[in-house]
Amino acid sequence: MNDSIPVARTTDHGFTKLMPDVDRKRAWLLTVDGAPQSYVDLDDPEYLEFEYTRRLGHVLDTVAEAGRALDVVHLGGGALTLPRYVAATRPGSRQDVVEADRGLLELVVEHLPLPAGAGITLHAADARAWLEAAPADSADILVADVFGGSRVPAHLTSVEYARHAARVLRGDGVYLANLADAAPFAFLRSQLANFAAVFEELALIAEPGVLRGRRFGNAVLVAAHRPLDTAALARLMAGDAFPARVEHGAALRQFIGGTRPVRDEDAVPSPEPPDGAFSIG
Repeated sequence: MNDSIPVARTTDHGFTKLMPDVDRKRAWLLTVDGAPQSYVDLDDPEYLEFEYTRRLGHVLDTVAEAGRALDVVHLGGGALTLPRYVAATRPGSRQDVVEADRGLLELVVEHLPLPAGAGITLHAADARAWLEAAPADSADILVADVFGGSRVPAHLTSVEYARHAARVLRGDGVYLANLADAAPFAFLRSQLANFAAVFEELALIAEPGVLRGRRFGNAVLVAAHRPLDTAALARLMAGDAFPARVEHGAALRQFIGGTRPVRDEDAVPSPEPPDGAFSIG
């Protein structure tokens, strides 16, 4: 049983809480303005609680041979769940975490410290600005999980942003993003159109009920210039505790339809989630 004491603090971008999980000895839930943002088990960094985080983890497991060290950039920090996961599953990886909320980073590092030698460098910066200044061909993986409140900021939803992501990635690099939408999927289609204009290969991973338009939910976008191992991904997603579908190829092109890429001047944030979509308690 976790008998740690909850921590609450107003940080740069919201009211942040760290709450201990009563069922796991050193596990914590991070919320910002009441919305769950991250879950971390300090004793078991390979444990991923949230559905979308598990899906991102499955993609990270398939992008290179098991255990191979990678250079990874994370846009959006949260409680550093995925950086801890990569450090545990791919020792020796070099990781940069870019988080706009400096107070959030300070809170997490203070109460949920990173293990020594984790190879994780933290940057308190705007994700787009940091990406634009980053060296070309410097990352194997780019993970985007940036939410201002419960919405992806507009300056991270354009085709120009997608081009900056492609520039920072190496030729065989892979882009992953956590997005959220509901039918008729205007936002999700626009994001797929942006990355289809820049990358050769795309995949979309989501729970079947979300893809059928039954509810608002998360979807993981994967983009690369090389073929993705969609068969391995499909097996992992089907066998997960929270099964998901992997869409790619002709089915994904049909889903995008005639949607055009979105330029900076027309970009908008992701849609506001309905009440209770991501809240707890």
